[in-house]
Amino acid sequence: MAKLTYDKHGRLLFTKEMKKEYTLLMPQMLPVTFGLMQRLLELEGYKVEVLDTTHRGIVETGLKYVHNDTCYPALLVIGQLIEAVKSGKYDINKVGLLISQTGGGCRASNYIHLLRKALKKAGLAHIPVVSVNLSGMEKNPGFRIRLRVLRRLIPAMLYGDFLVHLGNQCRPYEVEPGATNALITRWSDRLTVMFKKNQGRSKTDMRFQMEQMAKDFAAIPLAGEKKTRVGIVGEIYVKFAPLGNNNLEDFLLSEGCEPVVPGVTDFLLFKIDNRIEDIALYGGGFWKKKLCQIFKGYIEGLQNIMIAAVKTQPKFAPLAPFSELKAGVQGYLGYGNKMGEGWLLTAEMIELIHAGVHNIVCTQPFGCLPNHVVGKGMIRKLKDDFPQSNIVSIDYDPGATKINQENRIKLMLASANRSANSAH
Repeated sequence: MAKLTYDKHGRLLFTKEMKKEYTLLMPQMLPVTFGLMQRLLELEGYKVEVLDTTHRGIVETGLKYVHNDTCYPALLVIGQLIEAVKSGKYDINKVGLLISQTGGGCRASNYIHLLRKALKKAGLAHIPVVSVNLSGMEKNPGFRIRLRVLRRLIPAMLYGDFLVHLGNQCRPYEVEPGATNALITRWSDRLTVMFKKNQGRSKTDMRFQMEQMAKDFAAIPLAGEKKTRVGIVGEIYVKFAPLGNNNLEDFLLSEGCEPVVPGVTDFLLFKIDNRIEDIALYGGGFWKKKLCQIFKGYIEGLQNIMIAAVKTQPKFAPLAPFSELKAGVQGYLGYGNKMGEGWLLTAEMIELIHAGVHNIVCTQPFGCLPNHVVGKGMIRKLKDDFPQSNIVSIDYDPGATKINQENRIKLMLASANRSANSAH
């Protein structure tokens, strides 16, 4: 067991010695993207494992170690991590926990403190918790996101969004079951090799690789009539994580639908854009604004490459640029509305409707006030402005049953089918 080292505030540090010996456990949220990020961290010498567990015991563990008034994503993330540590699969003296920290007004910024409190309650206070953040909130001598890592992680995020976007348009129609997932795995393997050689991350490389990806996905044999397209929006964790939304995408596929899920790139751009809007609203430093604008412009440039690559294959519906989402929400919410998913959640619903995806599931953790304002709270206004829209808000919490959630979605789908039949 490595020597335990604490900072001046009594926080247990993840040391350089631990980096050599410890396995870092990471909660799952974005299966494809997090898989790529895991591989990139491994290239930096870390031992990382993304947890894919989804059973009910995770909820029970979360309820045991976290107050039941805590938001559902915190309960799940902490429950998943502690359940894994106590499973007997890992050496509890050589394991650490990775958790993101946004630094915003959402309770997610406090997950890390709740996790340490839960570990102490479970008699596991000797396990280090490592914050993954870009704000410098917590630093560890054995874990650093260097510039070269960031220059790999950001392209990996866009590649992940790209693979998911194309995969969602193929999977419901594939002639050979599993062909889409197999292609995603092949490309994930290929990208890992490229990143190891410092390839695939320049704009020229990304343009070439994404166009090749689009060709490969377009070559998957597809059949059948066009299925009902259903958008998924909401709080970032329950929107993306199969554990958080009870495998919502699989359920929609089983109901004969095509899931449409806006990517995580827009969320990162939203977070950067908030810094710029803060300065416009409240004042701030010129250089901070300039750096944020440069960073935002860099990612938007990569997003434009991704959108252009989709358009090379006419069979695929393209993504919308972040600038279009931001412009589309004008008149609905101000740009100062940024807690939780803020104006972005409403903007995603508007963009989906404009793209012809009128059926939308808005996923929300029960008690998440910001997202009830910008999610459920905006549905009536959107239905008034877009009468063809068919939106259902689904709450996720420890007491909500999967069958009730699915029955509400089935009612929404029944309404969608009635509308489609009357149109014919």
